Amino acid sequence: MSDLILQTFDIKKYFPLKKGLFSKNNGILKAIDGVSIKIHKGKTLGLVGESGCGKSTLARILLMLLKPTEGKVYFKDSDITKIKGENLKLLRKKMQVIFQDPYSSLNPKLTVNSMLSEIIKYHKIAEGKNVELKIIELLDKVGLRKNDARKYPHEFSGGQRQRICIARALSLEPEFIICDEPLSALDLSVQAQIINLLIDLQKDLGLTYLFISHDLSVVKHICDNICIMYLGKIVEEAVSEEIFVRPRHPYTEALLTSVLDPFQKRSVMSEYIKDFSLPAKNLSSGCNYEPKCIKAFSECSKISPELQSVDNHKVSCLLYKNKTS
Repeated sequence: MSDLILQTFDIKKYFPLKKGLFSKNNGILKAIDGVSIKIHKGKTLGLVGESGCGKSTLARILLMLLKPTEGKVYFKDSDITKIKGENLKLLRKKMQVIFQDPYSSLNPKLTVNSMLSEIIKYHKIAEGKNVELKIIELLDKVGLRKNDARKYPHEFSGGQRQRICIARALSLEPEFIICDEPLSALDLSVQAQIINLLIDLQKDLGLTYLFISHDLSVVKHICDNICIMYLGKIVEEAVSEEIFVRPRHPYTEALLTSVLDPFQKRSVMSEYIKDFSLPAKNLSSGCNYEPKCIKAFSECSKISPELQSVDNHKVSCLLYKNKTS
């Protein structure tokens, strides 16, 4: 479709597992195992899953900080897995990232003015006196004052530091921004402010987001569509409302239960998870979620389910083997 800004085709990223004194291969880790997503211009796709499921690895591949083992990534009409050198530098002006920890992602030795002016001058966004005007404009967009440009990162609160990170991402006038768990280091009251800021900026500037999180309660307020990820695979995909009202995959149900009843999380989630003590790991055959799934049956340990359409969802689960729509 003409409004597609980013699309992946069967992306895989495998890492060799080393063991012993001479670093002999001890198998592979399937960090990303066949992920295909679509993000439309001006929309927000939520990518949700627990730590270690491959969310940030996928983000690095989309930004070409990592090369995929297999698969293709298209930004608009270009396969960016083949782009190198100067063309890659130009591409990264259009694709930016907001990191999880705003303090560690800012240089403590530079003022806000120094950080932003360095980026603006290097990429020739503005020159001369226009650089200062551009910085003032950026700070105003994220809700900071002109005088804040003279301060160092330690002089700001956590929420203000994240606003600086957003201003830095906006400085290159990108079309697509990856928000890699940008709220997890912030207080709840500040999280709401940052979400509202991101929504306002999207409306004003026509931005497109990939919003990565482990918390479904957060993505509910900002995402148009949501992908649920488990061990490198998309297990469910649907519009935001459908995920919350009619979840299909057992893992999605478990995640939602932890959101709806956080004070009795373990006891309530026991109705959806067979064994909390089992570590999540790639299996040689069958569904990766089978050891923990309360709804698993004999075929689940033998057949790896494919993502299929079921009632306006895409679900990777053998429960819906004969219920495609």
